[in-house]
Amino acid sequence: MRVGMLAPISWPLPPADYGPWEQVVHNLTEGLVRLGHDVTLFAAGGSQTSATLVETCPHAIGAWPEPERSRPRGLDPESGLLEGPPDPRVWEELHIATCMERARTGAFDVVHSHLHVHALTYGRFLPCPLVSTLHGSTWVRATHPIFLAYRDLPFVSISNAERRMLPELSYVATVYNGIRVSDFPCETEKEEYLLFAGRLAPEKGPAEAIEVARRAGRRLVLAGTVEPQHESYFRARIEPHLEKGRVEYLGPLPPKDLATVYRKASAVLLMTAWCEPFGLVAVEAQASGTPVIATRLGALPEIVRDYETGFLIDSVEEAAAAVERLVDIDPLACRHNAETRFTAARMAESYAGVYASLVER
Repeated sequence: MRVGMLAPISWPLPPADYGPWEQVVHNLTEGLVRLGHDVTLFAAGGSQTSATLVETCPHAIGAWPEPERSRPRGLDPESGLLEGPPDPRVWEELHIATCMERARTGAFDVVHSHLHVHALTYGRFLPCPLVSTLHGSTWVRATHPIFLAYRDLPFVSISNAERRMLPELSYVATVYNGIRVSDFPCETEKEEYLLFAGRLAPEKGPAEAIEVARRAGRRLVLAGTVEPQHESYFRARIEPHLEKGRVEYLGPLPPKDLATVYRKASAVLLMTAWCEPFGLVAVEAQASGTPVIATRLGALPEIVRDYETGFLIDSVEEAAAAVERLVDIDPLACRHNAETRFTAARMAESYAGVYASLVER
């Protein structure tokens, strides 16, 4: 199968730190190559892959050299041009067009987009199917008009719960995101601390995780990125509680460092307050033999086996009570759940089946 893989360009593949979509696309691409498929990856400069790589922009948007990224906007009197930082929209349009022009020549049997809504408008002009994985992008109601205008194109959901956000689309499969389980060594001997990992955003519930840890009398470790739009939330709801030995913030961690923190945690707290379309953190934690205490929202009930690999809860009070029951969870059961349901190999096999069915149709 000849596959054109259209990756996000926020970060290089694989991402060094944050970049969940990029990590999933990297895992998928490498898995498809191992299955013997001919994959052409369209990605940002600096990406590494065993597929055929087409670098569509010199740098990933989030890794653009600082002098250029912070260049002030202003008129250059010599050229008469308005100077300023690179425009991400321009590079993303060029990124998409490069892939689509190659697809127009008949180079691919299928094109797989991981780009939100931005590639959909090309779908009816291609001689091959354009399939899009949503990655939670239908969560934003403002995007619905373009999704609905192209509802007949094939879509893949990353959980069954994700479909509830926009059920009108033409879903051809649900394929769970997969990880390289070997990147997350399993540990059966745990320390006492609880862990929050992920974006420190209100809908992710880091403030609620702090309250759970306080009620349970446990130390809490927070690891993840603070996006610019959530800096005021971090200062108001997280920073005042930071205290060594009680609540500690490690910042965004490289994958290897995060895997170490997963391994020794007694549990990962996912106090999510929205319809989480998936939850890579929940899978990575279980691969490490670490149970998950998570709200009963979105895809988390599909990922966490209640009373077997963690606990599904509906309140801070229930989460604090669940901490006392962690001794009932077998770390090896957590590992088994990840190994049998959420591997990169299984994800690649599932997508290969999706491609084959679309080409046949």
